[in-house]
Amino acid sequence: MREVVIVGYLRTAQSRSRPQDPARDWLHDLRGDELLAELLPELLRRTGVNSRELDDFLLGTALTVSEQFGYGGRLPIFLANMAETVPSKLVDQQCGSSMAAIHIGFMEIATGFADIVLAGGLEHMTRVPLDGSLLKTGAISYPPSLFSEERYAHWDMTTATNMGLTAEKLAARQGISREEMDRWGVRSHQLAARAQADGFFTGEILPIPARQADGSTRLIDRDQAVRADASVEAMSQLRPVFRKDGLITAGNSSPVNAGAAGMLLMSREAARQRGLKPLASIVSIASAGVDPTIMGAGPVPAARKALEKANLTSANIDFWEINEAFCVVVLNCIRELGLEPEKINTKGGGIALGHPLGATGIRLVGTLARILEEREGRFGCAALCCGGGQGVATIIERKDYND
Repeated sequence: MREVVIVGYLRTAQSRSRPQDPARDWLHDLRGDELLAELLPELLRRTGVNSRELDDFLLGTALTVSEQFGYGGRLPIFLANMAETVPSKLVDQQCGSSMAAIHIGFMEIATGFADIVLAGGLEHMTRVPLDGSLLKTGAISYPPSLFSEERYAHWDMTTATNMGLTAEKLAARQGISREEMDRWGVRSHQLAARAQADGFFTGEILPIPARQADGSTRLIDRDQAVRADASVEAMSQLRPVFRKDGLITAGNSSPVNAGAAGMLLMSREAARQRGLKPLASIVSIASAGVDPTIMGAGPVPAARKALEKANLTSANIDFWEINEAFCVVVLNCIRELGLEPEKINTKGGGIALGHPLGATGIRLVGTLARILEEREGRFGCAALCCGGGQGVATIIERKDYND
């Protein structure tokens, strides 16, 4: 197979979505596909690629309804005024959607059926909220028989379709305490705030002007949900969200967010011909299924499969980006994979930076590539859990590309 490299990565800042109070979301006035359409031309410009050279555009979105319908991935192409020759696909693997887009692009290039692939991800959780409203309107509809018929009782769909309840179950099964989760949540905010202050994220965020509720225009260039003043004391006062006697709170869960991300993939040969220095090479990819009632366990088997395919072990990985959909997800990975906490989410994670579902996979891989460059690491692994009981993982390698 041909070597596949990442030659470009760019994202928007991730705002704090508030479906019941949209005006507090810095990006409330822009659609998710409009956010992505701002990114794509700039990503191509920075890499010197004409959109007519693209062999595919792969769009990842978790809630492919309403404004995120996508039209098979073509709408961002139209909004960005890219060439009509660009084919597209809309990819849904829930929270892993844009990482799945990377995986498909990787396979297209590695097998020789493409040279240049653009991957994108978006989610606007203010404008397309992940709440009961989509069920009430029929925009999302689960098969009723899965909830009512005895032959499907083992799936426990009431738990499986409520991500908070799956986190509660995982924490109980693994004996992970509320205090452990709260401390990890504070860590996320502290590291993210430090990275913001150091200017790390300016290397991956495209500032975007957005109209605010008062009619003014604000340049959105930082992630909205980061709290530099987060403390364990304050988090310990938060009430459980999903069960009265539960452990999962707003503090140890990711917020809901809006954001978009893009990544440009090429064969190593194509990058060399264009004089582009890659950010990293993609070494291995994997997906795994798990019990949907503990969907947060998904990154563990996915990472193990990716490591096995790459003939690596956890000890070979210099840095990890594991999505903090809930703190329990990362803490479970630490226990099951034997990881060193100081190698994980070193610039903060989803608890602080946010988790705009369809954009997160690209954000994880892109940020990881930049961390490897900054810290001179070699191997990195990005992984996340997906609604419905799945995990996805991507292993990348930083190399000397001066040949």
